[in-house]
Amino acid sequence: MGKYLPSVYESHDLERNYGLPEGWSEKNSGVKRRRKALFESNGYMGARALENALEKASWDLSHIDMLIAAGSTFDYPLPHQSSVIKSELKEGLSHHFPAIDIDSTCLSFISAFEMAAALLDGKQYKRIAIVNAEVGSKGLNSKNWETLTLFGDAAVATLVAYDSEGQSGVCKTMQRTYSEGVNHTIIKGGGNKYFARDYPYDEELFSFQMHGIKLLKMAKRIMPEFMDSFFEDLPLNLTEIDVIIPHQASKTGLQIFKNTFAFKPNQVKENLLEYGNCISASIPLLLLETIEKGELQRGDYCFLTGTSAGFGMGGTLIKY
Repeated sequence: MGKYLPSVYESHDLERNYGLPEGWSEKNSGVKRRRKALFESNGYMGARALENALEKASWDLSHIDMLIAAGSTFDYPLPHQSSVIKSELKEGLSHHFPAIDIDSTCLSFISAFEMAAALLDGKQYKRIAIVNAEVGSKGLNSKNWETLTLFGDAAVATLVAYDSEGQSGVCKTMQRTYSEGVNHTIIKGGGNKYFARDYPYDEELFSFQMHGIKLLKMAKRIMPEFMDSFFEDLPLNLTEIDVIIPHQASKTGLQIFKNTFAFKPNQVKENLLEYGNCISASIPLLLLETIEKGELQRGDYCFLTGTSAGFGMGGTLIKY
């Protein structure tokens, strides 16, 4: 795994810039600092993260059979983001592996991981690169303190390979979409329904909107049933997993998750305080940090889980 993180943006600077009370961000959103793209594009950050991962793996682009860009923010409506990331790579023009996009917003890493696991056959696809590059800071409403203080920018790349010995891999993956919450998180402007030519720029229309209370109520109601269904045919349950990597959705969302189940100390990992909600990059960034800290060892079971706009809930259990 590799990463690219833009400049640190402290909450006290954000609060001063936008006229928020000092300490509001950490108290209410649970975010002390986040990263904010200044000159960086999604493509630039994604390419640098992938190059970092390739260097750590001692691979070059000739080892890659497919690139999957997984996320919800992008440089252009067209072409698709994975082609842009590929073009930004130092040797990207010399290699012609397929590049595709997957967007299930905050669950995009789990979706891409599931697809990569299904495609890896040791023949046509031996190694796949997944890149989650998010610049969410540009789509926030300066008047909405809840969202303004919550999100951060980051890019993470994950290299997955076919394992002929079966020592590690995906044990189970599951996603469900609860469409009653489709409008609880939305950016209305920019698509064909509110096309830019027809609707002059308005910050509320073209910024991220979130009905936090409705989302939390949905998650709290759905989560126990989802987890029961996920683990019903497995030989271990949620609280027996070695490491749990939840999406860093919000301070309250993480509290609800931890309070719903009888977790062991340090079983559930967090980095919301340092990075905020990095959309699709949140789960892989936390996974990478957990590996770097030595808190996830080979042979451990790791559960990746979260919610997404739409409204979706997903989980993937891997043996690392």
